[in-house]
Amino acid sequence: MNVWIAIGVTALGCYAAKLAGLLVPAHTVERPYVRRLAALLPVALLAALTAQQTFADGHALVLDARAAGLGAAAVALVLRAPFLLVVAAAVAVTAGVRALGG
Repeated sequence: MNVWIAIGVTALGCYAAKLAGLLVPAHTVERPYVRRLAALLPVALLAALTAQQTFADGHALVLDARAAGLGAAAVALVLRAPFLLVVAAAVAVTAGVRALGG
C-alpha cells in the first residue's frame, strides 16, 4: 500500500507544480533572468542525475565501468559525434570494461 501512497503523492505534486506554473503572471515569466534560469535548470538537473547514477551505488561512491562509459560519451561529444554514436560509444566502452572484469 505504501507504493500507492507514494504514487498518489507524486501525482498530486506534479499537478501542483503544473498548476503553480499556470498561476505565475506572464510578466514574471518574461523576465530575462527567469528565462535564463528556465533554460539552464533542466541541464543542471540532468547533469546531477547523470553523476548520481554513474558514481553512486547505494550510499557509497564508486568508480567502475559506468565512469568509463561516461568518459567515452564525453569524448564523443567533444568530437561532435551524432547522438546515437555517443550512446553507442558509451555502451560499447561500458560493456568492454565490464567484460574485462572492471
